[in-house]
Amino acid sequence: MAERARVMALEANFCRVELEQPGPGGIEHLLCVRRTRLGKTGQQICVGDRVQIDGIDWPEGRGAVAALEPRNSLLERPAVANCSRVVVAVALEQPQLDPLQLTRFLITAERTGVAVELVLTKADLLRAAERAAWCERLQGWGYGPLLVSAQQGAGIAELRQRLAQPGIAVLCGPSGVGKSSLINALVPELALRVSAVSGRLQRGRHTTRHVELFPLVPGALLADTPGFNRPDLPLEPGDLGPLFPEIRQRLVAGVCRFKNCLHQGDPGCAVGSDWDRFPIYTTCLEAVQAQAAREQGRSIGSAGLKQRGSRREPLLDQRLRQVSRRRQRQSDVDDD
Repeated sequence: MAERARVMALEANFCRVELEQPGPGGIEHLLCVRRTRLGKTGQQICVGDRVQIDGIDWPEGRGAVAALEPRNSLLERPAVANCSRVVVAVALEQPQLDPLQLTRFLITAERTGVAVELVLTKADLLRAAERAAWCERLQGWGYGPLLVSAQQGAGIAELRQRLAQPGIAVLCGPSGVGKSSLINALVPELALRVSAVSGRLQRGRHTTRHVELFPLVPGALLADTPGFNRPDLPLEPGDLGPLFPEIRQRLVAGVCRFKNCLHQGDPGCAVGSDWDRFPIYTTCLEAVQAQAAREQGRSIGSAGLKQRGSRREPLLDQRLRQVSRRRQRQSDVDDD
């Protein structure tokens, strides 16, 4: 009989899972391989997935993931399934906050369709007036940021309270913003490895190498994720606008003249261009359109080609193709 479990971490070719019901001797965790049929059917296992385990060797604490249960949500990068909220963490200083980079992280979070929260780390490195200015600006974006300092402990109690709700909260953001330091402040017994920001380049150093779930309180899990500095954008230009709270809010009050409006400030657009992130939105939209054009060019360029080994060769027009000798001989036999 299969046992239900949740994937807590992916390590090389193994899944570390937590059983829904403890096994013999109170065993709660197993190290599992994945059944080959999952890969053959295109099912990718992510941290946070609900899975079914069979072939369990209880004394060795081993098993195999036999089936993947339906997901409620999926954060594609970093890949975390069934999350109930995404917490985007960025530093106010060291490294300096980049509005475009932050926007790309917020877009990635908004694509999950779950609640999005914003945490500003290293708040102790800026003056009170500068912190207030950033808070006011980000509230105009549609987010109520929480300022924290892992070094001084400011904001940690409020952050713990926010994350103590049932479900999986994903902590994501650029490298070096202090995500592991935050988790150490929330759960000191974990003692995760941390590293200082590069002094010359002011870039974060990667300390977290894989996604892992950590329990905060019963029923509440926090996912620590590797930092990365350039999140992906949507593939279609029309999918970008709804990921901006400012655009969603303005479309509640009005309707654009054209259904396929991309909100570039054209006449008849209900969104307009008098909002803070309009230049950032335009930059992101241009990047999405350029990517869509490249993909279209690839599809057009590959039309009429056939793959021969590592090369692509043009296909001969059907009107110019001659009947093969073998088919001609077969036709002559049939005529006889």
